[in-house]
Amino acid sequence: MTVISRGWGRLTLPGKIVFTVLPLLLALAIGLVVAIVLFGGPVLGILSVNLPIVRFVVAVTIVLLMTVPTAFLIIYMEMKIIALMNLRIGPDRVGPYGSLLSVVHGLKVLMKEDFTPTGADPLVFTWAPVVVYLSSVMTLLVIPFAPGLFGQDLNLGLLYFFAIGGLSVVGLMMAGWSSYNKYSLLGALRAAAQVVSYEIPLTLSVVGLLLLAGTMSLNQIVLNQAGWFTDWYVFQQPLGALIFFIAATAEANRTPFDLTEADSEIVAGFATEYSGMRFGFFFFAEYVNVFIISALTVTLFFGGWNAPFAWPWPIELSIDPGSWGIGLLLVVAIVPVVLTIIFAIPFWLASSRIKGWQALVIGFVLANLFIVALIGAWAYIGLDWLAGIVWFFLKTYAFVFLFVWMRGTLPRVRIDQLMDFAWKWLLPASLLNLFVTAAAIVVATELTKAPLP
Repeated sequence: MTVISRGWGRLTLPGKIVFTVLPLLLALAIGLVVAIVLFGGPVLGILSVNLPIVRFVVAVTIVLLMTVPTAFLIIYMEMKIIALMNLRIGPDRVGPYGSLLSVVHGLKVLMKEDFTPTGADPLVFTWAPVVVYLSSVMTLLVIPFAPGLFGQDLNLGLLYFFAIGGLSVVGLMMAGWSSYNKYSLLGALRAAAQVVSYEIPLTLSVVGLLLLAGTMSLNQIVLNQAGWFTDWYVFQQPLGALIFFIAATAEANRTPFDLTEADSEIVAGFATEYSGMRFGFFFFAEYVNVFIISALTVTLFFGGWNAPFAWPWPIELSIDPGSWGIGLLLVVAIVPVVLTIIFAIPFWLASSRIKGWQALVIGFVLANLFIVALIGAWAYIGLDWLAGIVWFFLKTYAFVFLFVWMRGTLPRVRIDQLMDFAWKWLLPASLLNLFVTAAAIVVATELTKAPLP
């Protein structure tokens, strides 16, 4: 029996499904790209006729494919950052700087025994983690990552986000009720109470923003914040942004609001009876949720893909290397050699200890770094979507770092403190923010009205 067959035999049924479906989705994506390259005209013609359906299928495929590496990256960030905060080294054995340890964790989850406890409802027990996972992942379809790079630009995109994201509490209740375990049921009831309580201030916190934006389309909300960072809605809705972030942290079940799985009180909460890949779906959903909440916060209040500054002068690059013909080959062949010599000469002349071949190696490395920097600058300036992706992910992972920081520093609150804070503080504050915003808009509208003749 080979190593591959032994590994396949140890996988549980959900693990085998994941290992089968993900490569098929990846192969489908690669095959589509190859078909467009080889048979551009006819393939693009077929795709353009069915563009809405094709766009939706491609978006769903990309979203499902990106969730696993996103979860792995955030898990690695959490392990490494919290270790540094605690003056520890953290993971440093598996892969460069321990970067592949998350992959090992994923494989371990796939190979663990996956069983249904006695007395549990097997159908509901199995579907609960799937509902939680999909309710988190499918919200990514309406988040705009860059100009023109989004799954669906719905006019009610924000409403879709809250509606689909709120289904996670249904999955948690299914998990707690079907597990035939009192700790699981208690964790699920806590989750339901927490999500319902914080859903109200979470929704009310963005109503003021919607009054300013005049739309529920997330793409249009981002476009409204174009320009300098002072145009971001966080400066027009500071209280709303703060309420939204706190309520979203509770919705994502993150520290200090992670009471649904408080180890010292209710074992592992709703996931007490879960193992293997079914537990993995809860695991992935939690970390993907961190990315989603960070991305939505950036989209609503921090300009989305927009840079924090606007160039005072327009920059246009009309470089088309494809029109150079044989000149492109000459440039590719000659420029690296010339740059290598230019960078190598100062090192060779600076010290007699540096031999000629050593100076050439240093010059070759510096020349390649210079060329990569030039290509990156050209792509950043000439490709709007690339610049948008860079700024969007920089902002998003800044908030991911903030979530990790809170987990490493803040203590868990009590259940009574959690509920009191939602109903006695966040709800009145969100209503106050809505009232002040509406009043300010009415006053501003009256002041800008033209006087009657």
